[in-house]
Amino acid sequence: MPNFEASGDLMSPLSLFLHADIVVKIVMLGLLAASVWTWAIIFTHALRLRRINRATGKFEDAFWASDNIDAFHAKRGAEKLPSAAILSAGLDEWRRSTRVKTIDRSGTRERLASRMNAAVASELDRLSDRLNILATVGSVAPFVGLFGTVWGIMRAFTAIADANNTSLAVVAPGIAEALFATAIGLFAAIPAVIAYNRLTHGLDRLEARLGRFADRFHSTLSRELEVEA
Repeated sequence: MPNFEASGDLMSPLSLFLHADIVVKIVMLGLLAASVWTWAIIFTHALRLRRINRATGKFEDAFWASDNIDAFHAKRGAEKLPSAAILSAGLDEWRRSTRVKTIDRSGTRERLASRMNAAVASELDRLSDRLNILATVGSVAPFVGLFGTVWGIMRAFTAIADANNTSLAVVAPGIAEALFATAIGLFAAIPAVIAYNRLTHGLDRLEARLGRFADRFHSTLSRELEVEA
């Protein structure tokens, strides 16, 4: 362990990193990389979820205001929105089930519900992609930082024993280097946990919204069955 005084400059984050053991450095770099990756996911998903919620509201308002479902689907059915995917799935199943001479109304209703529910699940799976990374970082990062801390403290005590000197000036820097790994672990984990909970809550609300749209559209198609053959 280097012999230096615990001055303000030498106790700075950069100095603590530079004087740390190679294993602790690797832990710190890994945690910093995880933190950068976490923030990239947070910003990407938060912006995308906000945009989708806004666009979905406009899409659904326009759909319910339309008096021709087929014309609306031809115009806007290809949009990259969850509601558009649900609309396309429902209409596709509707056309398949009603092109026959004798319509099985009960079976058609079940197939419509199954197709649209599957579309909702598929869209949510797509939107939740990489959120598991936030959960992983949030749960693992503190323990990775703790590993770096334990390793650093072990090395610090070994160096103290070799130097046969337990003064604060000798002990403090090594301990600070080790504890800095835990601080970085928490720096990566805390935002990941908070963002994961917030984004998951946002997806739950979107799921409920899409479920209501699917149910309402299902009811609309079910009423159309009453006037078919």
